[in-house]
Amino acid sequence: MVKVELLEHTPDPERTIAAAARLCYAPIGADELFEKMSDKEVTKLIGFLIGAGHLSAVEHASFTFAIEGISRACTHQLVRHRLASYNQQSQRYVRFGNVDFIIPPAVRRDDTLREEFEKQMEICVTAYHRLLEAGIEPEDARYILPQSVETKIVMTMNARELLHFFTLRCCTRAQWEIRFLALKMLKMVKKTAPAVFANAGPACLRGPCPEGEMMCDRPWKKTG
Repeated sequence: MVKVELLEHTPDPERTIAAAARLCYAPIGADELFEKMSDKEVTKLIGFLIGAGHLSAVEHASFTFAIEGISRACTHQLVRHRLASYNQQSQRYVRFGNVDFIIPPAVRRDDTLREEFEKQMEICVTAYHRLLEAGIEPEDARYILPQSVETKIVMTMNARELLHFFTLRCCTRAQWEIRFLALKMLKMVKKTAPAVFANAGPACLRGPCPEGEMMCDRPWKKTG
């Protein structure tokens, strides 16, 4: 089961964004703007910035997540979002005793397929342990482990990249595991920066679906 924790974020992220944006047109410093703006002004300004696509100031807020219970297949997709920082549990240095793995829902629903899947995973794990016992270093023994192996990763993204991430990965066209992860992350950041992430999510929430013939069958997607 995927576990996501918001470890840290920019203190008062929305006020930080608003102060950075106002600085461009103000005769006073960002520190003074930060203190003087009302909550209503902050919310209104962020709504304008997001709506107009003026997102450079949104980059000043960042969020750090601790993620567990996802597969290596999922993190291979995750790290494609290059405007972020990552630290992942190393298969090179960590000698794994118990090796957990992620079973896709489509496989889990079929008892016969699930049994075969688990059997093959056990074969891989047994071979991995035999290699370690034979003196093979973890960095080489790991070659036999499947992509379904559970992993842990810490990720930091700024708010602008998170908006982009949610657009792509909350879509029903996204792979199920990273979509589930993205939806959990979105729920967390909405509590911390509701104005920034008020309309975050798949592109169809804000306009026509960009997937063309690949769009899902949700009726609002054709028109937005």
